[in-house]
Amino acid sequence: MHPVKLTVALALGALAATSAAQAQSHRNKPPPTTIGTGLNGIAKPLKVADQDWRTVDPDDLLVIETNKGRILIEMVPEVAPAHVAQIKTLARQHFYDGQTFFRVIDQFMVQTGDPENTGKGGSKLPNLKPEFTFRRGSDLRFTPVAQPAGSVVGFVRSMPVMSQPDALMVMTASHAVTAWGLFCPGVAGMARDNAVDSANSQFFLMRQAYPSLEKKYTAWGRVVAGLNVVRAIKVGEPVSPPQDRMITVRLASDLPSNERTAVRVIDPGSASFRTLLERVRQEKGADFSVCDIDLPSRVG
Repeated sequence: MHPVKLTVALALGALAATSAAQAQSHRNKPPPTTIGTGLNGIAKPLKVADQDWRTVDPDDLLVIETNKGRILIEMVPEVAPAHVAQIKTLARQHFYDGQTFFRVIDQFMVQTGDPENTGKGGSKLPNLKPEFTFRRGSDLRFTPVAQPAGSVVGFVRSMPVMSQPDALMVMTASHAVTAWGLFCPGVAGMARDNAVDSANSQFFLMRQAYPSLEKKYTAWGRVVAGLNVVRAIKVGEPVSPPQDRMITVRLASDLPSNERTAVRVIDPGSASFRTLLERVRQEKGADFSVCDIDLPSRVG
């Protein structure tokens, strides 16, 4: 296996490249009136009430312009504060501009964030301690959607999360329980090598769900618009030239006012979300997973 920062044991064999996706301008944005939930096989459109939208904080919105289109990531500092802070610092340094997606595995993820574009490099910032789990207290807004035995699954903002149940909070000194991000489609994770404290600048975006990464890699955000772009990036391990690349990476709050993009995501605590949840449950039946829930978003 190519020596890259993301060292996951894969039994995938030889992977065929996906069919070429329709290229689009890096400025192309979804029409603000088009709402759908079709990325994971739930094809019916959903009408979301105006009051059921949640506006993404522009200081937590990472805007990645690529040669294939725009990717918008909501960073979730409640889940991984140190990793989000490092991504913000690097974005403000324009560190990521021009870097390629050098390792892309279909049905898995796309990897980037290395100035050497090989998987061996990083930034001059210190490496990060792992944030594979975090502490969830009653003060953190969390929307449960399922209760597997001994745990609860739901959302912190756009991030799918699994957690110990609330009942255990009274049994801990901090009145908080252990929780962790789930590697569903669109989730952003931090790459590393064998050492758990070796994450630095490289990151990956999930093309599909991959639960074996949970509690082994730090999840720090999720794509809220542009998952189709993530899935259109050229496949390879490593990717043969020419590689798709990030043109610019910025925080939405740092963009000039005439270039800023407002993004709204369905509020998991809303009535519209409950309608969506019930629809997905009915369509998936016993196979239901939190990763089947595509959170509708509006851009612009």
